[in-house]
Amino acid sequence: MSDKTAILVGFLIFLAVLAWFRVPAMIAAMLDKRADGIKTQLDEAREAREEAQKLLAGFERRTAESKRDAETIVERARADAKRASEQAKLDLEESIARKLKSAEERIAQVEAAATREVRNAASTAAVAAASEVLGQKMDGAKAGSLIDDGIQMAGAKLH
Repeated sequence: MSDKTAILVGFLIFLAVLAWFRVPAMIAAMLDKRADGIKTQLDEAREAREEAQKLLAGFERRTAESKRDAETIVERARADAKRASEQAKLDLEESIARKLKSAEERIAQVEAAATREVRNAASTAAVAAASEVLGQKMDGAKAGSLIDDGIQMAGAKLH
């Protein structure tokens, strides 16, 4: 027998032994078991990825909602500040108007009182002057009656 034939016979015996002990079936079973394990790991990884994507979507949704809420709060705060500013301006204008009106009323009262005092002083001076002039040019009875008439007329016109 030649070397090639011996190698061929040895190889065929080796294959027969492998077939007799069902080694290819055992190897196939091991590979199937390994493939099932890999498939299970892939399924678990896929489920974990889907769960992570759901969580990410939830976080992104909450983040967007939070941003919208923050923008709404900022807009409300700006609107409230603007309203408060406008109200403060109106209140200030009303306060200034009230103080101005009060001051004008006080000025009018002081003017009226001053006018009354000037009129009273003028009438008193006019009566005194008239009394003096008439007293010098008239006799006592006629002067008294004219003075009384003048006082009554001045009093009626001033009051």
